Amino acid sequence: MRNRRAALAALAGATSLALVLSACGSQDVGASSEGGTIGIAMPTQASERWIIDGKSVVDDLKAKGYQAKLVYGEDDPATQVSQIQNLIKQGVDALIIAAIDNKSLNDVLEQAAAADIPVISYDRLILGTENVDYYVSFDNEQVGRLQARYIIDQLGLEDGKGPFNIELFAGSSDDNNTKYFFDGAMHLLQPYLDSDQLVVRSGQTALDEVTTLRWDGATAQKRMSSILAESYGSRQVDAVLSPYDGMSLGILSALKADGYGSGDKPLPIITGQDAELASVKSIKADQQAQTVFKDPRLLAEVAADMADDILNDKTPKINNRRAYNNGIKAVPAYLLQPTSVDKTNYDYVLIAGGYYTDADLK
Repeated sequence: MRNRRAALAALAGATSLALVLSACGSQDVGASSEGGTIGIAMPTQASERWIIDGKSVVDDLKAKGYQAKLVYGEDDPATQVSQIQNLIKQGVDALIIAAIDNKSLNDVLEQAAAADIPVISYDRLILGTENVDYYVSFDNEQVGRLQARYIIDQLGLEDGKGPFNIELFAGSSDDNNTKYFFDGAMHLLQPYLDSDQLVVRSGQTALDEVTTLRWDGATAQKRMSSILAESYGSRQVDAVLSPYDGMSLGILSALKADGYGSGDKPLPIITGQDAELASVKSIKADQQAQTVFKDPRLLAEVAADMADDILNDKTPKINNRRAYNNGIKAVPAYLLQPTSVDKTNYDYVLIAGGYYTDADLK
């Protein structure tokens, strides 16, 4: 399995290769080592989606005859670096990494490159290094556009309705996806802000004013509570752009504490992402309005196929060569398409699609 990098460079032309997967503690998964061992590094078990991602990647690799070492960094960049170092020392043949801090992995990825271990950046693009070879994710700008489109449609902005009050939230500043989500949403929302059909009463509209470290729901709740106290008074919020379900539920808690959802204060339109179970239940109960579903089963399948191709001296499939520049190079990517989910289609997309059962949503 060694000396793959030279062969892959020849296959991919200018595309360099460094695939990083990390392991969960000392947990080894897989019935056979015939295909080699792949390390999988996931950010945290505090988010439902990352648990599903980790299991799905392991299952897909196992089906291809690989062993997998799966680790979770629990949102601590230093822990994730240490875990990846351990995987390199254990001699994994490839790495799949969903970075906690997308700028903290440069040194450890140099170690991976020196050991001829290819690296796949999973969902979150790793920045500032040449030692990441491929990127697998969803179309992240499209996620933001779906959230913005939902707000536009529900408020009737294209029909000239308004003005409406909106507040903007973004994800973690150390996650490269945050910018893509926010830029995608603002591309559609900005014309309505410019025309005053949408008004941000807090005045917080720049990305660096609205980020939420580690996508933390309690942090989002605290900021929403502060905005309500300082900027609204007798006025009401009509919509909240939230990029992630865990944050959406925190925002929802702040709104409820301020009297929204009762009497003459209807809940605003609140978006989200990842179709986490608690948020889908909230959507079903007419609280959170929308989420964006990025099926981790599909993403895991693409990552496993890519790792398998790399280790068998095949050129992985990509569908985007230039859009995802990590500051050193454009990383070849395979992007999947997300789906907007609300009360009108959650049963078709999530239940009929086998992601949840009716019993899950009780």
